[in-house]
Amino acid sequence: MKRLLIGSATLALALALSSVLAIAQDSPESLLPPGFDKPKPGPKPATPSDGSTAVVQPIPGAVRGSSGNATSTVRPATLPSGARIPTLKELESMSPDELDQLLGLKPKFDMPAAARRSLKQVGILAEDEGGMPPGSLGRQPAALIRAAIDGNKGRLVSRWGHILLRRGLAARLDAPTGMNPADFAAARAALLVRMGEGEAARQLVQDVDAGNYTPALTQAAVDAYQFTADITGICPVVTVIGGGRKDADWRVLQGICSSFQGSGASGMAQLDRLVGDQGWPQIDILLAKRYAGAAGKTRQMVKIEWDGVSDMNPWRYALSMAVGVAPPDSLLKDLPIRYAYVTATAPMAGLPARAQGADRAAAAGILSSTAMVDLYSQIYAQNDLSGPLAEAADTLRNAYLGETQASRMAAMQSLWDGAGDDEVRYSRQVLTAYAAARLTPSGDFAAQSPDLVASMLAAGLDQNALRWGEQADIGSLTWGQLALAAPNRTAPVELGALDSFYGNDPSDGYRKSRFLLAGLAGLSRVERDTITGFSEKLGVDLGRQTKWSRLIVQAADLNNRELVILLAGLGMQGDSWTKMTSFNLYHIVSALNRVGLSAEARMIAAEAVARG
Repeated sequence: MKRLLIGSATLALALALSSVLAIAQDSPESLLPPGFDKPKPGPKPATPSDGSTAVVQPIPGAVRGSSGNATSTVRPATLPSGARIPTLKELESMSPDELDQLLGLKPKFDMPAAARRSLKQVGILAEDEGGMPPGSLGRQPAALIRAAIDGNKGRLVSRWGHILLRRGLAARLDAPTGMNPADFAAARAALLVRMGEGEAARQLVQDVDAGNYTPALTQAAVDAYQFTADITGICPVVTVIGGGRKDADWRVLQGICSSFQGSGASGMAQLDRLVGDQGWPQIDILLAKRYAGAAGKTRQMVKIEWDGVSDMNPWRYALSMAVGVAPPDSLLKDLPIRYAYVTATAPMAGLPARAQGADRAAAAGILSSTAMVDLYSQIYAQNDLSGPLAEAADTLRNAYLGETQASRMAAMQSLWDGAGDDEVRYSRQVLTAYAAARLTPSGDFAAQSPDLVASMLAAGLDQNALRWGEQADIGSLTWGQLALAAPNRTAPVELGALDSFYGNDPSDGYRKSRFLLAGLAGLSRVERDTITGFSEKLGVDLGRQTKWSRLIVQAADLNNRELVILLAGLGMQGDSWTKMTSFNLYHIVSALNRVGLSAEARMIAAEAVARG
């Protein structure tokens, strides 16, 4: 015998249904004997002699027809909200969220009135915490800001440029003129996700109450929670938005959130209905059910079968990490770089996988030197780990605590040389930054000094790096980095020194020499005649103008740090320094230096020479 389970919402709906039916059944017309429902017209009443008009009281519940006469038509039974009363079969298939929406019980906010936040300034970092002036973009055209943010694909050539752009996007800011503050937050969060900064994106969307979400911010929030594999984090938003979205991703999230809100059977039923063309592939639904099954009384164990699965997608990866199921190695080969960024910052991922991702994330600017050292310290303390990763952790310890300078230098060199490509090598230099700073400058390590200086500058340790100035020959790579990194250099660099650097430059197309000139010119550390002469030798024109260069110059003229940062990020896009031009680098360094971000300008310029 089929059992119908009626929850509180269903019971309320049933009571409303019986009430409406009772009203319909007790109407006066339903109580009239047969033949009296359409009475014949009587004689026309006489017109009163005093000129008054007779008033005919309409039958209660009757509806006037087009002729003005009362009819026996009864309105269809509806809920107080005006919605049609569903059948019992439809009630059985409804989720709690659908029932709440039908009964008008769906919340419009996830916060009580006294705790709701203003949209005046949305962000993570206040100005006194390293953010930007809140009114920086308030008077700027919305179209310009949207173009600067939406036009950025997220991958930057510079580690320091990435760090600076993350800081600008996370700042607590007023929205530009004519732009919805929630949409402004959505654009910034979406770019942070594209940059691999899922944690910052999640914090940013959490700064807006769910009741103020727009479609754009809802999607940005979904992407941020997906990136961090924090599936249930989106549930308050799902509850408030409810049926406002109908796409497959949203309906899956509704099923998962329903399970975690106490309706396990209903949530599982929703997920079962989403397999196929109108929903998700079978493997993804299984992962979603495995995740949802951990909540409530259902406690379902779902077996994950990878047979027939030939690719990876963001939701599949996020749910795999969330439930602790490792996909087959064949699905993890040659994945886009975003998956490495996800893994590097995922606390539920294993240490070997996190370290592999960190070898990409550190070079990008997502992980700091301290975070890298913490990660390898955990690996060193894990006694059951062996192989190259455990050896690298042991080597890092020797880089810090080796008995002699030579042994510490050898350990660092081993870590750098053990990298598979230039990007991983730079991540290893981020890892060894503080170990390099502990090394006493010596002519014995003159050959390694370019890497030592690059390692220290990767963590912003410019004062430690400058101690190696006496070991740097004019025109060497070490000299070039320090000429840019020094905070208080007053003497201009002469043409002869640049010519010497040019003669030692092994890079394709003298890229390092181009970057050195652009950086020095942007920092105003070279005379105009020297710029002209060396530019002719390199075949570059730093004086030409483009729409982008005019905008960033104007932003610097207005001393608008935030706008300069956004435009600088737009001009630093690319997956390697081979995609960067000396023209863009010059304008970026110059604009940053002019608006008071000279430390960031110096680090970007020095990084360009080191990695170019």
